[in-house]
Amino acid sequence: MSLLGRSILILALACAIYALVVALSSRSAHRRRNLASAERGAYGFFALISAAMGVMWFALTTDHFELRNVAEYTSSTLGFQFKLSALWASQAGSLLLWAWILSAFSALVVWQNRDKHRELMPVVIAVLMAIGIFFTILLSFVTSPFEALALVPEEGRGLNPLLQNPYMVSHPPLLYLGYVGLAIPFAFAIAALVTGRLDASWITAIRKWTVVAWLFLGVGILLGSRWAYEELGWGGYWAWDPVENAAFMPWLVATAFIHSVMVQERRGMLRVWNMILVVLTFSLALFGTFLTRSGVVASVHAFGESTLGPWFLAFIAVVLTVSAALIVYRLPMLRSRHSLESYVSREGIFLFNNLLLVGLAFAVFWGTVFPILSEAARGTRITVGQGYYDQVAVPIGLAILVLTGVGPLIPWRKASLRQLWGKFWWPIAIAIVVGFGLLAFTDAWDSPLAAGVFMAAAFVVCSVGGEFWRGMKVRHALGGISWPGALASIVSRNRRRYGGYIVHIGVAVLFVGLAGSSAFASQGDFSLQRGEIGEVDGYQFRYEEASRGADEHAGTVSVKLGVFKDGDRIGTMDPSVRFFFADEQRSTEVAVDSGPTRDLYIVLAGLTEDGTARFSVFVNPLVSWIWTSCLLIVIGGLIGIWPSGVMRRVTQSVRAPADDKAAANP
Repeated sequence: MSLLGRSILILALACAIYALVVALSSRSAHRRRNLASAERGAYGFFALISAAMGVMWFALTTDHFELRNVAEYTSSTLGFQFKLSALWASQAGSLLLWAWILSAFSALVVWQNRDKHRELMPVVIAVLMAIGIFFTILLSFVTSPFEALALVPEEGRGLNPLLQNPYMVSHPPLLYLGYVGLAIPFAFAIAALVTGRLDASWITAIRKWTVVAWLFLGVGILLGSRWAYEELGWGGYWAWDPVENAAFMPWLVATAFIHSVMVQERRGMLRVWNMILVVLTFSLALFGTFLTRSGVVASVHAFGESTLGPWFLAFIAVVLTVSAALIVYRLPMLRSRHSLESYVSREGIFLFNNLLLVGLAFAVFWGTVFPILSEAARGTRITVGQGYYDQVAVPIGLAILVLTGVGPLIPWRKASLRQLWGKFWWPIAIAIVVGFGLLAFTDAWDSPLAAGVFMAAAFVVCSVGGEFWRGMKVRHALGGISWPGALASIVSRNRRRYGGYIVHIGVAVLFVGLAGSSAFASQGDFSLQRGEIGEVDGYQFRYEEASRGADEHAGTVSVKLGVFKDGDRIGTMDPSVRFFFADEQRSTEVAVDSGPTRDLYIVLAGLTEDGTARFSVFVNPLVSWIWTSCLLIVIGGLIGIWPSGVMRRVTQSVRAPADDKAAANP
């Protein structure tokens, strides 16, 4: 099994090198036909890496404990889905997944562009294969997933209990899809710089790829937050952990690029800036991979000590150096055709939005690397706490949220005061009403910043909702169709615009969830004997019974709590703790009761021999709004990139009933 896997990886490396060399040679006028051979090389690279993935998954699911990765991350009693996900639980396996996704995306890009962008494709293939060569070298010679053990154990160590969670099956692959997806815009940007084709063609080629990668990365981040919320038992979902930051930084810069690229398409501006953003986004994706694999940061998400750090730093340095040299070389061709006429314009708002997003990314980057730099310079690691991130991120985030509502309404080039007043007076009025309502009927006086977030979110929803209303009103009046038909019609006619609006609403919902759960959460810790009652924020929790059990994997201690509000029983919750026999680890199984306005979150901290149970109870307002925002963002993103033919059929199906009714009643 080890020999088979290693041999396939060596063949994949040779195939990638062949595709790179032949792709570059196809740029010569008398070797144009070589491009077809390079494309077949990219397909071959995908086939071989897929074969290596198949061998690895076969070894994991059939208990080939002669391989180190199988012996250290699986066992014969581990569930099938966790045997599959054990691939990315290991460092070498996660790199194999990285390479496999890259090979799949490369093959898909080649297939999509078999009849277009022919001048760009040789360099695109070469760049993607160069990235593939780097990862395949690591897999073949530095950290092989097919490393064999000298002594074969009878049983594997199994998967860490924290990783035996359904989110293990989805969260890491989604992050990798996002990380690797950012390689496609990077490859096209480098191709545009090398060939001098700096018109809008390379942007057209990557538009959907960028949004898809952004979506994968964003959803992966939110699912990771949900996983931490349910598994770690601390009542929170985001701790500014270095590896959390590693995924957040490229997402922020990709968000900036998605907005600024519209300025280049519409006005021919920010061309140098967009190149910088593409390079920075991919470099941060590589940096995130470096953080999790170098051993330089302590994190529950990171792998242990590793020799991969210098390899990744060297590769990032090459990427930045080559990219910077190409941008400097092409600066004369990258000059914008137009200049900013007014800061009070859509392009001006997008520029401010970009500066805030990149500024936040830099602040997060600095907080992440400062402990590493301080240790290298002074020998003492200075920890950057959550206070630093909150002081920086909260005001910047609030400003970004406000611009989320301003950008869709403000016109291009220049806006007059009369236009601004006509567009914004009623969203501002509603935001003020929301603010007074919060101050009058809630504890918003204790957290004015959270109240400001709620007001800004109301402003965004009203601004964006007004755009939907105006478009539907015109379409309903002119087309004589139903209101649902009018909605489907305006969305299908301008998918990017209205899909983006839905994403903006999702972002507003996300901010409400973040502000509410951070500013107004309540916590209580207490010990109870059976029959006793503890209280947190008006909820009573009665300890009713405890039970102990065991299976072949672990022993379980569970406690049943009756939950009461104003004297009425509203439910039963069962927090528990599992003790895994194989590695003598403990896993907290929190009990969560979610509702639209609050989560009840209970952790069983301990159970003594005399029956006394210790609990940590959290009442977290509006947490479910965070997960709802994920759904809205995905819906908006999918609408924005959905093929026009599919949207047209959906629109026709919605309009058909109204059209039939009009025909029956002339």
